[in-house]
Amino acid sequence: MIDSIFAQVTAGTELTLINALLTIITAIVLGAMISFTYMKTQTNYTQSFTLTMIVLPVIVAIIILLIGSNIARAFSLAGAFSIIRFRSAPGDPKDIAFVLFTMAAGLACGVGSFGYAVLFTLVLCVLMFVLKVTNFGAKKAAQKLLKVTIPESLGYEEAFDEVFKMFDIAYELKKVRTTELGSLYELVYVVTIDHLTSQKEFLDAIRCRNGNLDITLTMGPTAAEF
Repeated sequence: MIDSIFAQVTAGTELTLINALLTIITAIVLGAMISFTYMKTQTNYTQSFTLTMIVLPVIVAIIILLIGSNIARAFSLAGAFSIIRFRSAPGDPKDIAFVLFTMAAGLACGVGSFGYAVLFTLVLCVLMFVLKVTNFGAKKAAQKLLKVTIPESLGYEEAFDEVFKMFDIAYELKKVRTTELGSLYELVYVVTIDHLTSQKEFLDAIRCRNGNLDITLTMGPTAAEF
């Protein structure tokens, strides 16, 4: 029974309507499972990408069905698809992984390995959920760029040392420049903030020291800032 479920259709099997419909339906179901997993494990996603993950396994499976064991068809399709150009910007590595995931599912369906296609899809979907729940690979501390404007009367060398120590934040002063005709200083720090630290309370403490002047906290330092 189990061997029959995971048996692979041979390359020489004649393409029939029943086999084609079974392949397409299986690819659609697996694509929907992968798309659902993506939506539940990613915080930001677009509808177009989730729909693509449902359609892509079907397209790959149909291509494999049409090629079969015919080498001439394989070269013809390769030449046809070589004219396609993708001009979209490189996506997130996780998105690329899901694209490969859907293509693998479609490939397995196309060659007739329906049992293995379902098995691999279930295993990888469960793996995606486990990685999401465990927050695998997440950093406990993030490096950010802090810009603070202070009045001329406030010494910039040790202006916020007490605040940094209070919140246990590692910091490094990267740049100092004057502004407003020399009446103000702009300080640029690289700070390392733990994920449990309240950024609002930290910025409120900075505001109390700099007289409520401008403060900017960005996601991460870049070379252009220095």
